Amino acid sequence: MDLRQPLRELQRRVMNALARAVIEQVNDGTKMQVLQLSLMADEVKGGVERYQEYGFTSVPLEGAEALAAFIGGNRDHGIVICVADRRVRLKGLAAGEVALYDDQGQKIVLHRDHTRVTAGKVVVDSPDIRLGGEGGQKVARVGDLVEVGSGSSAGQWPIVSGSDKVRAE
Repeated sequence: MDLRQPLRELQRRVMNALARAVIEQVNDGTKMQVLQLSLMADEVKGGVERYQEYGFTSVPLEGAEALAAFIGGNRDHGIVICVADRRVRLKGLAAGEVALYDDQGQKIVLHRDHTRVTAGKVVVDSPDIRLGGEGGQKVARVGDLVEVGSGSSAGQWPIVSGSDKVRAE
């Protein structure tokens, strides 16, 4: 019995099971995000579903890189299991730090020292904002008096504008 042909077929399927790809197009309007990928020199695959972690989503830029898996080595049915973009990847984090970032330089970094989150301008759009912390942190509100100035010009003045939606917990 000649096993060369079945072994060649098995080898082809194994070799085709995973592939690096470049994202050409993204369709984010479907239930599962769908990508068009360039794989090998002249291999383009459309309609490839992208799996994302529950609760997290993103729309990658064209030219980002992907890792595609082809079930059973069949190139007719692929899924994208990972997307990366070396052009904009945030670098320089300490071991164990986590960040959320985009191509415009916006970022949120959870630092290891437990005392800070780095972010740019933060806009909170919420009808009810509550701030809390150890010992019940104080929040200055409209009408509260604050110390202003120093020396003979020091005094207490009321806060005259702000948000009545922010309060300490």
